[in-house]
Amino acid sequence: MTIFGTEMHLVTFIFVVCELLFFVSQLVLYLQKPSEENRKYYLILLALLIIYNIAGGLFPDPDLALSLKLQINLAYGAGFAMGAYFPFYFYKVFDLEDLRWDARIGIWLFLFAPFFLFFCVGLTLLDDLPTILWYGLAIPLGYAIYLVIRIFLSIRKKFKGYQHSLDAILTYSAALPWVLLPLFSYVDASQLVEVLCTNGGFIFITFLFIRKMIYENRKVFEKLDDIDLKQHIDSTTFFSQRCSELGLTKRECEVAEQVSQGLTSKEIADVLCISERTVNKHLQTIYKKSESKNRVELINSLNSYS
Repeated sequence: MTIFGTEMHLVTFIFVVCELLFFVSQLVLYLQKPSEENRKYYLILLALLIIYNIAGGLFPDPDLALSLKLQINLAYGAGFAMGAYFPFYFYKVFDLEDLRWDARIGIWLFLFAPFFLFFCVGLTLLDDLPTILWYGLAIPLGYAIYLVIRIFLSIRKKFKGYQHSLDAILTYSAALPWVLLPLFSYVDASQLVEVLCTNGGFIFITFLFIRKMIYENRKVFEKLDDIDLKQHIDSTTFFSQRCSELGLTKRECEVAEQVSQGLTSKEIADVLCISERTVNKHLQTIYKKSESKNRVELINSLNSYS
């Protein structure tokens, strides 16, 4: 079922809309914290997927003003770009060091070079799309099969001893549909099949991405909690030491602590369950011991070294 009189399938359109909304939300989060490298790589992958879905859904269409050759190049170019970025994404985000060569060099030799040679140049010179597809996708298909094996071995090495863990299973599931993009084109799979497979793989990647971000944020919050706790302990210890230096009694320390929090004599009396007169009496003694004339000087004295 196509929509709006175009070649785009309804399922493709639904995926595009959902991914655009998700892209905007993730972009807002990234702009708030640009230091999150993994979110940046994820946004690039999501943008390429959206472009791939749109180009693959709309092109080629004889009713459009663009030439068919240009439409074909745009459609296949989006697929090649996304397929080329995929090893780089796995290499950077999942720390698969074994994919370094493929992510930086292999994709140029076995994906971009065949696309430029057969599609950008060959399709311009020849008017024989079946031949172009047959030869232009042969090298990328072979490289895709190689990448399947390469990525699976890298994942196995990464999760050595934990091959049945959730991370390993999801990473396997995310990898397979993406590296087989050339196969979909080679066998002329329907738009629906391509969209379901590639976007299905992206769902696994999204789950892994969100799971990873939650885990990393949880570690950050735990670290902040530890820092806050340490600061609280340090400040409490310092306050106790300072009270001891000033020779304050236990009750006077309690009154001084309430004063440092900005409470009035009446409020201190309510907290400590004593009379306001008793509070003021303790305050006079505390002022004398700390050589303070008022609450401001007392607080400064309590927060300074002797």
